[in-house]
Amino acid sequence: MAETIEKTQTTRKPLNPAVVMTIIVAIAGFLTYVLPAGRFARDGDLVVPGSYEQVPKSFGFWDIFTGTGSETAAAPVSLVQLLAAIPEGIVEQADLIFMVLFIGGMFGVLQRSGAIEAGLERALSLTRGNIMLLAPVLMIVFSFGSTFLGMAKEYLLVIPMVVAMTDRLGISRVAGLAIVAIPVKVGYLASITNPYALSVAQPLVGVPIFSGMWLRVVTYIVMMAIGIAFVLWKIRRERAGQPPADYEFDVTPLSQRHTLILITLAAGIAFMVFGSQHWDWSTTHLSAYYLFLAIVFAAEAKLGPSLMAESFVTGMKKVMIAAVLIGMATAVALVLKQGQVLDSIVAGMVATIGQHGPYVSAYGMLISQLGLDLAIPSTSGQAAVSMPILGPVGQLAGVSSQATVFAFLMGNGLTNIITPTSSGLLIFLATAEVGWVRWAKFVWPLVAILIVVAAALLSIAVAVGY
Repeated sequence: MAETIEKTQTTRKPLNPAVVMTIIVAIAGFLTYVLPAGRFARDGDLVVPGSYEQVPKSFGFWDIFTGTGSETAAAPVSLVQLLAAIPEGIVEQADLIFMVLFIGGMFGVLQRSGAIEAGLERALSLTRGNIMLLAPVLMIVFSFGSTFLGMAKEYLLVIPMVVAMTDRLGISRVAGLAIVAIPVKVGYLASITNPYALSVAQPLVGVPIFSGMWLRVVTYIVMMAIGIAFVLWKIRRERAGQPPADYEFDVTPLSQRHTLILITLAAGIAFMVFGSQHWDWSTTHLSAYYLFLAIVFAAEAKLGPSLMAESFVTGMKKVMIAAVLIGMATAVALVLKQGQVLDSIVAGMVATIGQHGPYVSAYGMLISQLGLDLAIPSTSGQAAVSMPILGPVGQLAGVSSQATVFAFLMGNGLTNIITPTSSGLLIFLATAEVGWVRWAKFVWPLVAILIVVAAALLSIAVAVGY
């Protein structure tokens, strides 16, 4: 008994992701005190190369608590600004936060209907729960949407279903999330025809959109193979030492009500993809669409208004932590901008890239993009800041414009698999109910392997004059 009590007292609880984000926001605030302030001139959202200049910085003791900067003179962020950045970040990302909450509410209604569990049971009976077959097939399908169409948030609808599948098979939720998140992130990393990455990055360095596809296809094949092998290895390790699973699945036909709900869900996903691609639906439009689907599901399940509302709110509660995390992730960029050190970080990262040969410069571009993604996790935003600077620098160093874009894709895609400041990753984690620390422990070996592979592929790009 004493041993049990001692073990309970010494067992460490997982670090709350909000604590992790608080530490990162605090580090961002500290950087505004130790880094020089400066700014680039901008043409709209685009940085003007060679325009960086430092801004005078001065502050007194009381400014640490209540001070603010100005347009002509910079100052580190005060404690008040640091705390205010979090609600400001939530306000800035309100549309994204509400979309996540409405997705959670919609799945709350779906779970109450029982259709997901019933459909999953029948689907698993077809393969007798062979996850070693299901996982690769699902990962390839998910990767197609991201690498060809730039789909990411659309997969929020399937994450709970895949996690429910792995739960049913006795596999961890983090492995279930990996079946969706890793192919989506690797697909973005390769970006064979991803319009969100290529339509911004390639024109900024003067190359045609979607050109240079052959190396991105090679990258996709190599990195997807590694990603699939990694997930299967992790699943096999989870099952090591366990007796062979003997699952019994319900093979009775689905009820008419469950069949109707699942058909509606499939049609709803297809129409959502169509609307997002052809009508440029914003997150607000998507939130309204998820609410509409929830009402349709409730009507088909005959839940009634009160039960539907209760189920919707219950589903929202499960992803409520996402609101705080997304706001805190955005707060990092806000703090760096308020302290006027974000441009200084960009300038410092690229300062030495052009002073060496093409190989070292290309590796420097990759490293700078890896670091820059922590402060600017948005793919298009990072392209708008870095491409106008790295394009001319690369040309001086003997790195082609295509290779510069390739280094951007590698750096941006790799860190988005693990960076805690990526709102895209955070909403994936929130939807799967997986903490960032747990995810980081799971995925960091894959990220390390992919960084080495990215450097090798970048070497090939430089060697062949890509």
